[in-house]
Amino acid sequence: MFATPVYAATAESGAEHGGALFTLFGLEVNSVTTTTWGLMLIFVVVGFLATRKLERIPTRRLQVGLEMLLETLINFFADIMGSREKAKRYIPLIGTFFVFILMCNYSGLLPGAGHIPGLQAPTSTWSVTAAFAIVVFFATHYYGVKEHGWRYFKHFAEPVFILLPLNIIGEFTKPLSLSLRLFGNIFGEEMVVAGIFSIIPLIVPVPLQFLSLLLGFIQALVFSLLASVYIATATAEHS
Repeated sequence: MFATPVYAATAESGAEHGGALFTLFGLEVNSVTTTTWGLMLIFVVVGFLATRKLERIPTRRLQVGLEMLLETLINFFADIMGSREKAKRYIPLIGTFFVFILMCNYSGLLPGAGHIPGLQAPTSTWSVTAAFAIVVFFATHYYGVKEHGWRYFKHFAEPVFILLPLNIIGEFTKPLSLSLRLFGNIFGEEMVVAGIFSIIPLIVPVPLQFLSLLLGFIQALVFSLLASVYIATATAEHS
């Protein structure tokens, strides 16, 4: 996001925003991919370190911190999904979305993100946010069928059968809106900050970085919140 002249030369290297860095097994690897790999590695390492010696009464700071985060997420989504048991059942998916999307958003705040080859916020690319939304789409209907069986699809024709096409279209617009909302906000914020930083590189853009921290958190929360609403609706008892 810090579009300073130091990184201007990267625009001529072919590895700028979205450009390929190298190929692996015939597939192009760009900055979004490498950043995603890095975040995944951090995710796995922190998870391993926090759970390798679990304590019933935790004393290690890492385990205490993660348990506090987990408890906070469960309590938050319990209010949305209707019960604590239901929130605990789906928190592995919804909680992972929140934490990982938050990490993706905040990776764009690192100096040179989007301009240094190999470093770019994954959520500033529609293909990534679309992939997240597609996972939510299929997970929602999978959980719906798992909860109700094939009669789950009956509600698409309610209250009258003529609404079936509209209800189906509505289901497909959910992942589209999810992906575009996250991508548009992160990409737009990234471009605005980069533009202001290139014009006024000192002091003025700093408050925008604090605003970016807030917006990155809100976007991760909104995505996971909507995912929880979709799953709660799909798994709710239909009359």
